[in-house]
Amino acid sequence: MNTFETITAEISSFLWGWPMIILLLGTHLFLTIRLRFPQRKILTAIRLSVSRDAGSEGDVSQFGALATSLAATIGTGNIIGVATAVAFGGPGAVFWCWMTGVFGIATKYAEGLLAIKYRVKNEKGEMTGGPMYALERGLNMKWLGILFCIFTALASFGIGGTVQANSISLLLYETYGISEHLTGGLIVLGVALVILFGVKGIARVCMAMVPFMALLYIVGCLYILFVNRDFLWPAVEQIVSSAFTPPAAGGGFIGSSFMLAAHYGIARGLFSNESGMGSAPIVAAAAKTRNPVRQALVSSTGTFWDTVIICALTGLVVVSSILAYPDIDYTHGGALTKAAFGKIPYIGTSILSFGIVTFAFSTILGWSYYSSKAMEYLVGHRPRLIRLYRVVWILSLYTGSILNLTVVWNIADCMNALMAIPNLISLLLLSGVAMKETQKYLWSDRLDENEETCVRP
Repeated sequence: MNTFETITAEISSFLWGWPMIILLLGTHLFLTIRLRFPQRKILTAIRLSVSRDAGSEGDVSQFGALATSLAATIGTGNIIGVATAVAFGGPGAVFWCWMTGVFGIATKYAEGLLAIKYRVKNEKGEMTGGPMYALERGLNMKWLGILFCIFTALASFGIGGTVQANSISLLLYETYGISEHLTGGLIVLGVALVILFGVKGIARVCMAMVPFMALLYIVGCLYILFVNRDFLWPAVEQIVSSAFTPPAAGGGFIGSSFMLAAHYGIARGLFSNESGMGSAPIVAAAAKTRNPVRQALVSSTGTFWDTVIICALTGLVVVSSILAYPDIDYTHGGALTKAAFGKIPYIGTSILSFGIVTFAFSTILGWSYYSSKAMEYLVGHRPRLIRLYRVVWILSLYTGSILNLTVVWNIADCMNALMAIPNLISLLLLSGVAMKETQKYLWSDRLDENEETCVRP
């Protein structure tokens, strides 16, 4: 097992080396410039996300699609992932994680646009889309779409399943002494019941969970930052300066290189917001929307809330807590977050527990939809095969709840990178399409116009 863990760590480091960092950040920057900084329209995007496009084709509302996407992205990456990035990459990792969010808004925008542009109706009359359809219909590269779906189906067992289940069971066992077997059984039962109702059922649950869980977590972070207010500005300085140079000896931090800070910051940023990975556009394709640009704007808010707001708050909480409490063990991500929230009298541990449980459970729900659509693309209209895959996937949640999955984090990073590569290729090669659609609707102030975007395969 130690040898396997070493091998997966080396593969993860290779995949997340300079080529991947350049490809990911380069795509973020390229799309930001070519699409004329869609980040400027974030307030318009937020307004659209809570509006209804009555009469538009789709399976769920725009907010339902956004809530499902947020459910899948707001997970352990926001809490444990950020702390792990700080533990291994130093405080500068927070800066790079945040940068993936700021510039990743443009990438998430383009993903949502192409998802609507190239979506189709399946045999059951449901909307289906995502990078695999953009690759097939936009670039005539179905083989690459197949590879994307294979990586998605595999990634769902890691980032979207066992990692999340393990985080829930480990937390409940260490904090409240609840058996991992009991937690695993309850997770399997809960997920199975929700999945029975399909994307509409998943969306309804996510629409109810996401706003409440995110608000409670944000309030908890703001309270800790208020308590640590004397260390807040030094934490900001430490984050920015350490992003480019190793932190000086002392001050509660060990030295870490620029490469480590960028590696862990960008990897955890992608793990959290999934901009460029290609998962969110799968559910964006199911949205009821008048034209591709409206859903593109709504999709972009997912990265804004997930990384620009929530991950930034987590990073500030972690770094300021290390400065405020030198006795905190900052070499272990999970323990670091727990220690920081433990500084909130009486309710701190409960807020963290609630955050991890709800964040992780909602991530499982979102990824259940992603994985099903990937399998649908791979095997076609074969209900028995898809049901079998769902059963195996749901049962894997129990396995994840009872096993030590340290190595799975490395595997999850590998699958994230492998998913991102074909998706980033489609984004770069179809950036001209995204620009024309943006020019047609956004730059010409025609956001309210309708366009027929769905065809049968």
